[in-house]
Amino acid sequence: MPIDLRKVLKDLYTQRERLEHVITSLEALQQDSAVGLPPQKKTNRGRKSMGADERREVSERMRKYWTARRKKKTLAAS
Repeated sequence: MPIDLRKVLKDLYTQRERLEHVITSLEALQQDSAVGLPPQKKTNRGRKSMGADERREVSERMRKYWTARRKKKTLAAS
């Protein structure tokens, strides 16, 4: 049973046109509804950025942690 590529392409182009129309309509609705509203406050979510001093402290602390952990592992294996 051969696949008719022309028909498949035609269907895909039709779907794309519909999607583009829907996207344009939604963008217009979003712009219209945002006109009367004040701009939203941007929140600082996610990770806090660290300065060089903080990174250095964390690095030293983790270095000590892993050294102690390796030491404990070798003592337990002996």
